[in-house]
Amino acid sequence: MDDSAAPRYTHGHHSSVLRSHGRRTAENSAAYLLPELEAGMRVLDVGCGPGSITLDLAGRVGSTGQVTGIEVVDEPLGVARAAAADRGDTRTRFLLGDVYALDFADGEFDVVHAHQVLQHLADPVAALREMRRVTKPGGLIAVRDVDYGTCVWAPQLPALDHWLAVYDRVARSNDGEPNAGRFLRRWARAAGLENTRLTASAWIFATADEREWWGSTWAERATRSRFAEDARERGIASAGDLQQIADAWSAWAEDDDAEFVMTHVELLARV
Repeated sequence: MDDSAAPRYTHGHHSSVLRSHGRRTAENSAAYLLPELEAGMRVLDVGCGPGSITLDLAGRVGSTGQVTGIEVVDEPLGVARAAAADRGDTRTRFLLGDVYALDFADGEFDVVHAHQVLQHLADPVAALREMRRVTKPGGLIAVRDVDYGTCVWAPQLPALDHWLAVYDRVARSNDGEPNAGRFLRRWARAAGLENTRLTASAWIFATADEREWWGSTWAERATRSRFAEDARERGIASAGDLQQIADAWSAWAEDDDAEFVMTHVELLARV
């Protein structure tokens, strides 16, 4: 699929976004799935981004397993392939793919995983149906999505309140659902997945290193990423508004007492 045909991804693939997503690991982003993984499994990672979770999953299924990561555009796949080379991983594949029309056989995978993907899709139910198609009978679909309505932070800077309101409007203008976490079971049932289990976990950014990473990436994303481009072009926020948001993220990161918490809902569905 060429980039012009791809769904509009709210975050885009600016270097600040890939830097942020590259901090994700299987342990901090897919812990709910890890006890289910076994050596030799075939795993599909939908929306793999820079591949940090994908490569961790590959380590869990070992040399007898096979992990494939797919993305709808090329840009993050180059980063993922470079990360695989750095790890000496020659087995994990990173391919272009469309979650609505997966180029795999029925029942090809033991596990199909998607982290922070459904929230960006206009039709998450159709995506889950296609994920179900390529999962073998008895296999697992594993999805984890944030619910932006659960985000809390201190200090309570007004510009960060504005950031969340702008983010919500931009995501919805791209046909996404920023509060996706609360809808996972509903979407799964609509896709014909009845054998499901829900859990929840949170990310918290509070240490100096965590604040610097999260605050600096969002300060840059607020003015330079696709999120910022969409906000300006659609009249959701002005360049001045976005600069105030960026400055607030920088101020938040420098506050020794600052914290930011966001909750994710996790769904395991047995096919």
